[in-house]
Amino acid sequence: MTDATPAGTIDWEEFWSDADEDERDDASPASRHVVDALPEFFDARGRPETFADAGCGPGVVAFDVAERYPDATVVGYDAADPVLADNRARAAERDLDNLAFERTVLPEFPEREFDYVFSYFTLCYVADVEAALRNMYDAVAPGGALVFNYQNRRARATWREWADDPDFLGEESPFDPERFEDRFELLLAGENLLSYERIHEALGTWPQSVWSVVDKPDTRWAWREHPLVFVPK
Repeated sequence: MTDATPAGTIDWEEFWSDADEDERDDASPASRHVVDALPEFFDARGRPETFADAGCGPGVVAFDVAERYPDATVVGYDAADPVLADNRARAAERDLDNLAFERTVLPEFPEREFDYVFSYFTLCYVADVEAALRNMYDAVAPGGALVFNYQNRRARATWREWADDPDFLGEESPFDPERFEDRFELLLAGENLLSYERIHEALGTWPQSVWSVVDKPDTRWAWREHPLVFVPK
């Protein structure tokens, strides 16, 4: 198992140990853009019997899937022990016997199969993004899908403007200005940006937009700069 703080990102052990409620919410964009979309996606593609959330953070998606589909086995993976311990305690409090949390650090991923492997706003922190895609896709069972979002060149341009704008990274910013450039170093440097073509090169098959299956959100960046796609197997 590799270290919980890969090169080119912040110390996630420290982040989750110190994070207040606002920081936890800011680190969970899936709660605003994915939680309601996934059930519609599953209605179209098939209900999950097994589901993995790679880079689950506080487990917003993992908890929702486990509660919506009590017969499904759900595993949330993250690199930081503090958030995993908190998630396990909350799962026990809610008697969610179908939900577990385990430690892994992308690009590594466990050698087991899931109907769906999901990852949201996590690949931007992974230097070897293509290896992460391959390892997650290897864990998808036949007939399942890898579902993830990624950052493209538009995202980098926007976030570079934010990094250079002291007014944006002020007191009202959703991001900690002292952590912003360290947290998003790889994205700002453009080192791990993805595109349909690069995903195809890594996996040998083309991704498809999740928003071609379910209605896309009104928030343009959620599909224009940070596309949410799936790769069937």
